[in-house]
Amino acid sequence: MILIPIRCPHCQNANICRNGRTSTGKQRYICKNPECPYKTFTLEAHPYYGSRKEVKEKITAMAVNGSGITDTARTLKISPVTVLSELKKTKKNRKCESKVTSSA
Repeated sequence: MILIPIRCPHCQNANICRNGRTSTGKQRYICKNPECPYKTFTLEAHPYYGSRKEVKEKITAMAVNGSGITDTARTLKISPVTVLSELKKTKKNRKCESKVTSSA
């Protein structure tokens, strides 16, 4: 029997427990670190490519470099709706950050 140590992908803490299953039947884990930004996670990658963190970063980078929504979606092979919703989230985050820095 081989034991594979599982670590939290966000904070690299080894103090985790099993925490049920997702609606699709994947094992869910919970991180016991109180400072961890995400409490639960699964070991499987996102089933939809557009949900991955690196793709979201590429969307933002392509928008900064002047690529359009349709061009970005076609290049990354994701839905234009995904590109548009991610850009809206990025815009909201920038407004929140500017309010925090200007009030300080």
